[in-house]
Amino acid sequence: MPGMLTGPIHTSNDVGPVTSGRLPMAGWTLDDIPWQEIDRSAVTPDMVSLVKAASMVEANAADYRDYLCNVFADDPRVCRAIEGWAVEEEQHGAALARWASLVDPAFDFDKSFRNFLDGYRIPVDATASVRGSRCGELIARCMVETGTNSFYSALAQATREPVLASICRHIADDELAHFNLFHRHMNRYLEIEPLGMFARLRIAFGRIAETDDDELSYAYYAANGAGEPYHRRLHGSLYHRAALAPYTPAIVGGAVRMLLSTLNIRADGVLGNCAAFVSYVLMVIHRQRLAVTVSIYGWSRSASRKGVNSETAAS
Repeated sequence: MPGMLTGPIHTSNDVGPVTSGRLPMAGWTLDDIPWQEIDRSAVTPDMVSLVKAASMVEANAADYRDYLCNVFADDPRVCRAIEGWAVEEEQHGAALARWASLVDPAFDFDKSFRNFLDGYRIPVDATASVRGSRCGELIARCMVETGTNSFYSALAQATREPVLASICRHIADDELAHFNLFHRHMNRYLEIEPLGMFARLRIAFGRIAETDDDELSYAYYAANGAGEPYHRRLHGSLYHRAALAPYTPAIVGGAVRMLLSTLNIRADGVLGNCAAFVSYVLMVIHRQRLAVTVSIYGWSRSASRKGVNSETAAS
């Protein structure tokens, strides 16, 4: 399984400055992707919409770099790691955007990305972590990398399009390396800024809950909205419905192991298996609710358009 955590956490060295075309941890460039092998017959509309949205989020790494470097301004080890991490994240965005543009030539990444930044920005000028501590910030980063690793692992397994599968495998591997990097710094900061289990749980699950904020929903809208008004619940549901569709029990299990590792809880044995089972069941229920939400809003939008068209014709 590409990039999924199946055993103990392995540490990695800090990311150093980027001095060549090959990135410090990634070990790949856009030139390594076999673009000429794209199979358009294996492309689905939902997958294209999802990749377009993901390219927005990945390309926005510069804002997170600035924010994180402000938070860790007096820690050059973390800042050096963040600088390298951001370059790799931007490469992810470039790879996804290029794939989306090749399968859908009408996709204007630059225009969509400008629209995304116009509608969603994080507080890049903040000098203190919004998590309450720098240790908390690193816990949140581990949660983000857990989500992205599982997301791209799921896409790599689900898609029949070989080039997208290759891109997603590369990205999933990078995200696991990023998880290991932030996890190591998290353990270092736990010695400086100790956090109890309840505080760590609050931060971890709080960061998971933030996936329902405007970032992902607005990224989906900016990439796929086609001039329609933004509706947070609708576009968030469209994104999450597509994003969660390829998740399997094994993918969810890997994500749960990474989550438990972030909390420094043993991920193997009965606890890990039970947590993985419950998480998968809850995700299936959530997918069903998302499908209902999309159907309701789809019907409402269709009815609204018909009403507008009727009024226009009558006038």
